[in-house]
Amino acid sequence: MARGDRDYYDILGVPRDASPQDIQRAYRQLARRNHPDVNKEPGAEERFKDITEAYDVLSDPNKRKRYDRFGSQWRQVPEDFETAGAGFRSRAGAGGPGGPFGGGVHVDTGGFDTGGVDMEDLLGGIFGGRGGFGGFRGGGYGGGFGRGPVPGADSEAEIPLTVEEAYHGGHHRITLQGPEGSRTLDVNIPPGVVDGQRIRLAGQGGAGAAGGASGDLYLIARIAPHPRYRLDGRDITAPLPVTPWEATLGAKVPVETPDGTVQVNVPGGSSCGRKLRLRGRGLPNPRGRPGDFYAEVRVMVPRSPSPPERELFEQLAKVSTFDPRRGT
Repeated sequence: MARGDRDYYDILGVPRDASPQDIQRAYRQLARRNHPDVNKEPGAEERFKDITEAYDVLSDPNKRKRYDRFGSQWRQVPEDFETAGAGFRSRAGAGGPGGPFGGGVHVDTGGFDTGGVDMEDLLGGIFGGRGGFGGFRGGGYGGGFGRGPVPGADSEAEIPLTVEEAYHGGHHRITLQGPEGSRTLDVNIPPGVVDGQRIRLAGQGGAGAAGGASGDLYLIARIAPHPRYRLDGRDITAPLPVTPWEATLGAKVPVETPDGTVQVNVPGGSSCGRKLRLRGRGLPNPRGRPGDFYAEVRVMVPRSPSPPERELFEQLAKVSTFDPRRGT
């Protein structure tokens, strides 16, 4: 769960029955307000990470369903929980005392003869082994069932990244909350990660039972909204402010990219919205062609022109026959 075991709904400031539209609206408002490139106040970056984590869970119907049912233990629950375990069904509640399972678990066997199998041990194996799921006991099968080691469940977590971090990659430290407390991992992010890309950490998932191997942890990259860059896959678009004379006559002007400042040629007669492509300067691609960078022309005018500037614009207005409303 988010740092400090805070409630995801509380982080976004929405009720538990909030619609997807309400959740998205709340996220956008909070993300803009707390983005570390915009908000330099202490704690803004941590709040932004919590906000992104909460949105990633509540905006996904499957994740939200598991979170609503199992609370902070939701990551340990397989997506097919309701059909896992050969038809066994847990009646665990998400809001009772003593943790997300109300201080214990009742298992409905549906009249099935368990043959001496400890059902809590069986389900504990499904969800990652010893101590891995509040209220269940791990340690494998009981009653001499004798099926050998049970591998741990794979798990996943979201890792928020800025556009710059996704571009360059590098080491990233994350803190994960689990049933046995928090743990910190140093993760190597490859350059050119795209939104939704899964990064596999072998052996960092749920613990196995009866000597079984641990599962894997999959980190899902979530690239945060940026005040300047817009992403479309590996392509990056950014505004390019130019003066009226640069747009009219043409000029070479600087533009900021995630990899530094480069010069771009603005052709004469460029209007607002024209996109100038810088081939190969989008997000890198270790396995293929990188994305492109697009500088989108935005013609800017002086808010308070000086007297000489005003005089020149007045002269231009008198001699020019250009009518943008007619396109001539």
